[in-house]
Amino acid sequence: MWWRGTSVIVVMAALAQQAGAHPERPPAELPSVDVDAPKRNFKPKPQVRREAQRRKPGMARPAANVAAAAAAAPSGAPNAGSGAARAQGMASEVVISGEEINARPATRPGEVLEAVPGLIVTQHSGEGKANQYFLRGYNLDHGTDLALHVDDVPANMRTHAHGQGYADLNWLMPETIGRVDVRKGPYFADEGDFASAGSVHIGLIDSVPKAIAQVTAGSFGYRRFFGMDSVHVGDGHLLIAGEAGRYDGPWTTPDDAKKLNGLMRYSQGTATDGFSITGMAYANRWTSTDQVPERAITSGLLGRYDSVDPTDGGKTNRFALSGRIAGTDEAGAWKANAYVVKSQLDLYNNFTYALSNPTYGDQFHQHDDRLMLGANASRTLSGSFAGLPMETTFGVQTRYDAIALALSNTRQRVLLTDIDSSPGIIGVVRADKVGEGSVGLYVENTVRWTDWLRTTVGYRGDYYQTHVYSLTNGNNTGDASASLGSPKFRMVIGPFEKTEFFLGAGYGMHSNDARGATTTDDPNAPGNRIDSSPLLVRTKGAEVGVRTRIIPGLDSSLSVFMLNQDSEILFSGDAGDTEASRPSRRYGFELTNHYRPASWIDIDADLAMTHARFVGYDSAQAAVYDSLAGYPQAQLGNAPGNSIPNAPAMIASAGITLGDKTGWFGGVRWRYLGSTPLTEDNYFRSTATSVFNGRIGFRDANGWRIQLDVLNLLNTKANQISYGYGSLLSTDQLYRACYPGVGTSTVPAQVCQTGVMDRVLHPIEPLTFRVTVAGTF
Repeated sequence: MWWRGTSVIVVMAALAQQAGAHPERPPAELPSVDVDAPKRNFKPKPQVRREAQRRKPGMARPAANVAAAAAAAPSGAPNAGSGAARAQGMASEVVISGEEINARPATRPGEVLEAVPGLIVTQHSGEGKANQYFLRGYNLDHGTDLALHVDDVPANMRTHAHGQGYADLNWLMPETIGRVDVRKGPYFADEGDFASAGSVHIGLIDSVPKAIAQVTAGSFGYRRFFGMDSVHVGDGHLLIAGEAGRYDGPWTTPDDAKKLNGLMRYSQGTATDGFSITGMAYANRWTSTDQVPERAITSGLLGRYDSVDPTDGGKTNRFALSGRIAGTDEAGAWKANAYVVKSQLDLYNNFTYALSNPTYGDQFHQHDDRLMLGANASRTLSGSFAGLPMETTFGVQTRYDAIALALSNTRQRVLLTDIDSSPGIIGVVRADKVGEGSVGLYVENTVRWTDWLRTTVGYRGDYYQTHVYSLTNGNNTGDASASLGSPKFRMVIGPFEKTEFFLGAGYGMHSNDARGATTTDDPNAPGNRIDSSPLLVRTKGAEVGVRTRIIPGLDSSLSVFMLNQDSEILFSGDAGDTEASRPSRRYGFELTNHYRPASWIDIDADLAMTHARFVGYDSAQAAVYDSLAGYPQAQLGNAPGNSIPNAPAMIASAGITLGDKTGWFGGVRWRYLGSTPLTEDNYFRSTATSVFNGRIGFRDANGWRIQLDVLNLLNTKANQISYGYGSLLSTDQLYRACYPGVGTSTVPAQVCQTGVMDRVLHPIEPLTFRVTVAGTF
């Protein structure tokens, strides 16, 4: 089992540390490998929090002090977790300051993550639903394979009603961000579930020198009020922040999104010797304009901003309490954190219109009510072995989710059985209570072999245990457990002429929905047996990269990667059953450039190219294709193929930011999401999306600021996201053929169940203006 290997490595590493320790002298120094950095002790040292914000050469992007969202920079750096004193391990690893995050105009909170090179963030269904993320050839849906953490609290939700890994960041206030630590690939032992493509750790600020008040108003009913202040309490700081906002959007049926958000945080000490306690509260409700079939727009039936079902939408809330503590001693450093999160989501969507239920429509309700508990702890020992400087970190991560969730058929947000109690009408498709717990143990050992060579060997073991109690079908009640061991390796070579080379390889994993691991009876067709899905799924990755600062002021990196995912069977939260997926393979490169020729100008340009394909031949899909012969409106787009739907082949971004601490400031940003296949046979493809955003403003010496954000600067008619699948509208010719009203349909049932294959899309907002006035007191 995986824990046997872990135990051996932990014991060997501990013995090596003891063997190499010398009580008569301090721990051996590990010379820094950071480009142009002076030698420093490898062991983390106590430091004031503001030091964590300063740029570590070759590691963090410089702070973009030219357009920070707050009128004054925060006085305390974040409790940055593992990133606070970490040397860079891969070329794709980066640290981004809160100032740089807030210097970018964004339509919604989740878009601040587009500061991560190669990451695109979109929204397709209202202002309260989690974003969709695109990275390294993945459509990460709402978070699967991209691990998101805020103040060391995971944002990804396991066994979620809407989808595995659902990660809602609409409760994040960008002004409270202190730094963002980014890693990519399964090469880090302390990264577990959902981190195969990458992980993002968001650290929060601890204090601000003055109170901040901010008001924003803009197009389409946008209003936002934000305030933040901190005071000295005892030996620490108490930070309080809050926001209230609403937004209608350009949609024919207004979003009418209303949001309340608050944060309270008490902290003492530093990031490496101190603690913090943070409480958060958030509530949101909205109406959503979901994706619309392209045929309805081109025929004139619907406009780009219309909706098929104007009653789609949802409501959500989240309450969280978390604490962190860290310390250093002569042997090294330690840290621990714990959290409790109570969240609820009610979501109403209709993606296929009248395909499943021609009488009442296909709207469904997803309900998720959970209590999430977790705790993590790690210990880092610095010493030497055989005269070589060495550092060993070992840790434990635990989490438990108690979840009540349900999937129901509705019409205008009313349960179908409350409308029609006739036999055959299904209201609640399935309802479950789930308990899911996990424990992860990990160890990493870093050895400095020479001044120009450092290696890190790690191992991680994960164990998951879950119990599913089905309230609607006893056949789907059961227990499941699984374990996986994941070896990791990284190597850093250099610096040579201000250039470093990186190599990484490792195994990773993500969990699947616990309901899929116990489901054997189709909830949509009771009595039909279906295959259960594995609880844990293996990924394998490797990467080589180079980072250089040979040109003064220019920080460039190139990473070439591959990532393979095993065959898996996925649970579909939208359907309540399981669906098969084939093995996949991805390879590509990321090129990032950040240039700062002067203190008042920042220029960046990033490019990511990925080749993503399924592996093998899909004979089941070939059979489906054959069954649709004679009906091209249903058949086209259903041929077997190896294209991965919504896998982006090209992502690019660039921007320039001008200004200084006071006076005029501004900037322009460009983001590009290339055309993607929408079906496995590549018959349907999305169109590329290219959007410019801009900002201009003025900040005086007293802390007052006024700024204008212009979103979709060129008023581009592009789409946030597109899909390719079958649906039915009552105006479709196929609908009338399948449901003639008089007589019996001659159309095969398989064709009627597939519907009309088409692109369905959700457009980006048109040209949008937002004016912000802010001051400090």
